[in-house]
Amino acid sequence: MKTSDISGFYKLSVDERLQFVKEFSDLTEEEVSILKKNGSLPIEKADKIIENVITTIELPMGIAVNFRINDRDYLIPMAIEEPSVVAAASNAAKVARKKGGFKAFATDPLMIGEIQVLDVPTPYRAKIELLEEKQKIIEMANTRSRTLSSMNAGAKDIEVEIFENPYRMMIVHLIVDVRDAMGANVINSMCEYIAPEIERITGGRVNLRILSNLTRNRIAYASAVFSKDIIGEKAVNTIIDAYHMAAIDIYRAATNNKGIMNGVDAVLMATMNDWRSAEANAHSYAALYGYGPLARYEKDENGDLVGTIEIPIAVGTVGGTTRSIDKARIAMKILGVKDSREFAGVLAAVGLAQNFAALRALATEGIQRGHMELHSRNIAMSVGAVGDEIDRVVARMLEEKDISMTNAKKILDEIRKK
Repeated sequence: MKTSDISGFYKLSVDERLQFVKEFSDLTEEEVSILKKNGSLPIEKADKIIENVITTIELPMGIAVNFRINDRDYLIPMAIEEPSVVAAASNAAKVARKKGGFKAFATDPLMIGEIQVLDVPTPYRAKIELLEEKQKIIEMANTRSRTLSSMNAGAKDIEVEIFENPYRMMIVHLIVDVRDAMGANVINSMCEYIAPEIERITGGRVNLRILSNLTRNRIAYASAVFSKDIIGEKAVNTIIDAYHMAAIDIYRAATNNKGIMNGVDAVLMATMNDWRSAEANAHSYAALYGYGPLARYEKDENGDLVGTIEIPIAVGTVGGTTRSIDKARIAMKILGVKDSREFAGVLAAVGLAQNFAALRALATEGIQRGHMELHSRNIAMSVGAVGDEIDRVVARMLEEKDISMTNAKKILDEIRKK
């Protein structure tokens, strides 16, 4: 019988792993040859980045244009498999540009490390004793990063919370300024290092000690004005109504915020930043006081639409795969941000642009029409169209207003019979 219980799989070469997968999954020689094709990321390097590598996979990377943020123009690299995202961001940025573009900024890059302390005999007294020795704890934490200390960054504060139900525990927050890093490694090192001292002071037992991906102190803000003369007064009112729906309806809010993350994640993918962390962060922040939309809309005194976004973003411009993978490094060069705060502001602007574009489509023609027009190319290719056949199949489907696999195959068969 086939089994996935295999010891030492990681010790095999890439080719040996691929051979195992071929036999287990009944892959054809053609399928194996496809898996052996790799782009600009050499398989030898990929094999050092993650475990049990058999191949690499590429996403289309496009460039969103028209972005003007804080009176500076940007090209935005975006890697994503979903059609319409890059085009929508570009179109939204073009509308915002007429009123000066986006304004954006981000707070200091403060992250939180958490230390869970159990079995504390007198937790309320222990809290006071921890706060009394706060400076010593901070100094100890800062020995873990001479780089951050030399930049007047690093550990800045501690917070202590006590929970009584469902069982008693103490949680110590270590607040760390990580500058241009995402911050996970240094925070984890700091938490590990100060854990014994916290045990000594509290008389308790430290269990977990790790960063939190919720960065309530590391927030990016962006705003833009979308002219009623461009989008129409009806669209202004409809978008505001749609925002109000998201503010009270969690089902709409979830979809609303997913649209924001379409843009944010695509930039993070292009630059090889941690988009899973960004997702957890954004949705947790949206749920802090009852889940709601991260972007908001209102009408100014001229009747124009004003969009704003408040989103937590922990992003790095140094370290990790951002610099070690060539295309990610080049994507960062295209983006041209100087530090993590500027990067966070750009991401907030992209998220707002993406959200506005989606709401505008919903408010006017409906989201499906524009999305499916772009998706029609994927449908044409999926049924086997190549070269100029793709454009011909797409044109017919749009003309017949039937964008489907069945119709695409029928049209392709007709084209090939002529």
